[in-house]
Amino acid sequence: MVENHEIEKRPRGRPQVRCDDDTRAVILEAANRQFHENGFAAASIAAIAQEAGVSTKTLYRLFPTKADLFSDLITDRIGRFLHVLDRNMLATIDLREGLERMLIAYGRLTLSSDTVTMTRLVIGESDRFPELAASFYERAIVRTNALMEDWLRQQVERGVIHLDDPHEACGMLRGMMIMEPQRASMLRQLPPPKADEIVARAKACADLFLKGCAR
Repeated sequence: MVENHEIEKRPRGRPQVRCDDDTRAVILEAANRQFHENGFAAASIAAIAQEAGVSTKTLYRLFPTKADLFSDLITDRIGRFLHVLDRNMLATIDLREGLERMLIAYGRLTLSSDTVTMTRLVIGESDRFPELAASFYERAIVRTNALMEDWLRQQVERGVIHLDDPHEACGMLRGMMIMEPQRASMLRQLPPPKADEIVARAKACADLFLKGCAR
């Protein structure tokens, strides 16, 4: 009697040691360093792949173009901001605490040396690569503004503040929080503010804003 044994098929090549999500994260960090050091145009896909420890084939499978790499890098940073400012959490705390938390998180995101360098890069290369500016605007500015504006509208609906135009007020609030320190950092006149300075500015901005719009 002849026994038929099923032959186990094994995949060729090296076994995958990282899932795609982990690989993407490693590639994004490598891309971030390359963009910061060399700018967008001069950043090398081959160098990014080498630093991340992956093949260029793997990199292109996950990020078909260099612009995709840049866009996903922005999305990753903004995703962390949105995660910190969980909508359900914000809905459970009072007006001042919610506003201060939101401004502190926004300040930490936008006034970090990483974001200042990225913003400088986008502005510097926007003429040659307008898709970078469009991606940065849509994925970073519009998304952060949407969350903050939505929170302000909720406070208006609750009746705790009065705003004729929450969208315009949100832009003013964001500008008050970051414009001066970010501009000074981008022009290399001052270093990015430290963590305690961001907290102090957030509290001062919250106080000024609430006194201006309280019933």
